Amino acid sequence: MVYTPDIMTLKQHPVIFFALLLILSLFSFIFAMLTGSVCIPLQELSNLLSHTASPFYHSLIFDLRLPRAFAAFTAGALLSLAGVLMQVLLRNPLADPYVLGVSGGSALAALLSMLAGLGSFWLTGSAFLGALASIFLVFSFAHSQGGWTISRLLLTGIILASGWGALISFVLVIAPAERIHGMLFWLMGDLSYNRPVLPSFIILLLGLAGSLVISRQLNIMLWGDLQAGSLGVDSRKLRTIIFFLSSLLTAGAISLAGSIGFVGLVIPHLVRLLIGNDHRLLLPASALTGGSLLVIADTMARTILAPQQLPVGVLTALIGVPLFLYLLRRSH
Repeated sequence: MVYTPDIMTLKQHPVIFFALLLILSLFSFIFAMLTGSVCIPLQELSNLLSHTASPFYHSLIFDLRLPRAFAAFTAGALLSLAGVLMQVLLRNPLADPYVLGVSGGSALAALLSMLAGLGSFWLTGSAFLGALASIFLVFSFAHSQGGWTISRLLLTGIILASGWGALISFVLVIAPAERIHGMLFWLMGDLSYNRPVLPSFIILLLGLAGSLVISRQLNIMLWGDLQAGSLGVDSRKLRTIIFFLSSLLTAGAISLAGSIGFVGLVIPHLVRLLIGNDHRLLLPASALTGGSLLVIADTMARTILAPQQLPVGVLTALIGVPLFLYLLRRSH
C-alpha cells in the first residue's frame, strides 16, 4: 500500500511537508525542461550530466527553458511570500500583493518604456521604479500625524490603483498597433522575454530572510494589537516593516514577469490549510509552493497551444478561480 500523508500528519510533521515540496520543486523544473513544442527525452537529462547530450538539446535547455523556469519559480515565490505578508498586514484573507496599487504603478512605467521602444533591461528597471514610486505614494498619502490605519492604507491603495488603471488605458489607446500585443501580454503576465532574474532573486532571498526574522511577531499579530502590545510587540512599527517588505517583493515579481494574478491570493490559503498558521513554516512553504506551481503553469502556458504561447496570468486565473472557490467553500 502506498503511504499518502493526510493533512493532520502534515501539520504535525512539517518535515514531511517540506520534503514533498522539495520533490514538487524538482519535478516542476524537470517538467519545464522536458516539455514544450519540442519534447526532450528523459534520457537527455542524464546525458547533460555526462556531457554527451546533443548541442541542440543542450542549447534548448540551458539557453531557453531552464532560465525561464528559474524566472517563473522566482516570480511565484515572490508573489506567494508577498501574499502571506499582505494578508497579515491587512488582516484580510482576501488580500493579495496587488491590492495596494503597486502593480498599477509598475505596469504604467513598463508600458511607457515599451511605448518608447526601450529594451528588456529598461523595461525591468522601469517596472521596478514604477512599483517603488507607487509604494512611496501609498505610504505618503496613507500616513498622517496620527499614523496610519489599515482602512486608510487600503482605501489609499484602491484609489491609487484606479488612477493607475485610467492612465494604463490611456497609454493603450495611444500606443501604436504593433506594440499593443506585447503590452497586453505583459499586463496579463508574461515570461517569454529574456529579463534579468538575479535582481528579483536577490529580493526574494532578502525578503524571505527578513520575513523569517519577524515570523514570531507575525504569529503574535494574529492575536490582535492588544495582546501583541502586552507581549512587547510594537504593532505600528511591525506593520510598516510588513508593508515595505511585501511591496518590495511585489515589485520584484512584477518587474520580472508582469502582472500574474491569483498566485499571491490562493497559494497562502492552500498552504495554511495544509500546514497551519505558524509563519516560521508558512513563509518558506508558501515560497516553495508558489514557485513550483508557477513553473508548471508557465510550462503549460507555452505548451498547450504550441508554438503559440499564452500569457501565464491567463492560466493562473483559470486555475486559481475554481481552486479559490473550493477553498472558500471548504473553510465555511
